[in-house]
Amino acid sequence: MTGTKMRPIQKTITLDEARAIVDRSVTPIGRTERVPLAAANGRVLAGDVVSTADVPPFSRAAMDGYAVRAEDTTGAKPASPRTLRCIEQVFTGQMPTRRVNEGTCIEIATGAPMPDGADAVVIVEDTNRDASAVVSVFAPVAPRQNIGRQGSDIESGQTVLRAGDVLNASRVGSLAALGLAEVDVYARPRVAILSTGNEIVEPGQRLQPGQIYDINKFTLSAVFAEHGGLPVLYRTAVDTLEDLSRAVDECLREDVLVFSGGSSVGERDLILDVIAAKGEVLFHGVSLKPGKPTAFGIIDGKLIFGMPGYPTSCLTNGYILVVPALRRMARLSPHAVRSVTLPLGQRVASVPGRHQIYTVRIADGMALPAFKASGDITSMSQADGYIEIPAATDFVEKGDIVEVKLF
Repeated sequence: MTGTKMRPIQKTITLDEARAIVDRSVTPIGRTERVPLAAANGRVLAGDVVSTADVPPFSRAAMDGYAVRAEDTTGAKPASPRTLRCIEQVFTGQMPTRRVNEGTCIEIATGAPMPDGADAVVIVEDTNRDASAVVSVFAPVAPRQNIGRQGSDIESGQTVLRAGDVLNASRVGSLAALGLAEVDVYARPRVAILSTGNEIVEPGQRLQPGQIYDINKFTLSAVFAEHGGLPVLYRTAVDTLEDLSRAVDECLREDVLVFSGGSSVGERDLILDVIAAKGEVLFHGVSLKPGKPTAFGIIDGKLIFGMPGYPTSCLTNGYILVVPALRRMARLSPHAVRSVTLPLGQRVASVPGRHQIYTVRIADGMALPAFKASGDITSMSQADGYIEIPAATDFVEKGDIVEVKLF
């Protein structure tokens, strides 16, 4: 190849414009799948769950003690206890075989089914039992005291969870309480992650002169998995139209394609030509630092994100542009970014006309610069979060209070 044929980005759009274009293009995923309860945490419920039984399915003791007729304990005091004859002992998992009648009681463990005739439980601390199974009761109980009634947690016919609910530990627990072993959830959006470039080598291989290890495939995979996506890693495509076209076609098996590299301005950045030939490039170039050469398009209704090849630019834009879209596709609520306000520990200059994402680390109660360069992964790995510097701001002075959005 001879000469240089650069293809500069002709026009950039603002970050807000880019976000709006992406947002208009997102459709929540409609596929559903059935998963075991043990794998349901974090998934989005695909339909209402209506109970077909009471939970608990029987009235049960809420305390260790004696199942009694409440009226048989009326007036009981330490100085003048009421006495009852114990006729049976019932543990959890057992059913009582005797009925509690006037003057009798049944020893019962927490969680064990209540016997017929009993309407309360006297806690063991308020009793004394002698060798002849006569129980002295030192405090009265009211009807239904220390009993968990049948259906007190969930009643048959009750809507327990609704479609769109995100399953967590307690919600999975409620499904287990209903006896469900599996549950219908929305499928996770499958995200094809494709690195491009002749210089990219998989970790574990020997580097040849001019080559670098693939970073973006693994950083993007980690981020997308945290935000409802199912990353699918494809082998690196080299810089030929044929291989890039083949790679894009393979990646279109998935719901989303995110590629890194090949969206800048060099003559070998051919993948945008491939995208344009197969679909539509909706934007190429965002007034953002780092991450100006970010691209976005659609092929056959599927979202195509072009991330810069530099690791910091790639990961930053993965958080800012891809994650919100992915969460909408996965039917998750917008990501609630945690933030803290701190004084800036060092003056930071910005690039005029570009919204800057500037990584910082937190130390000694201050936000200190962590950003090195777009190509340095430690700009992110050694940072605790980032500050945003608007396009109209030329610099932020040392000591200014900034909002640090935490990773």
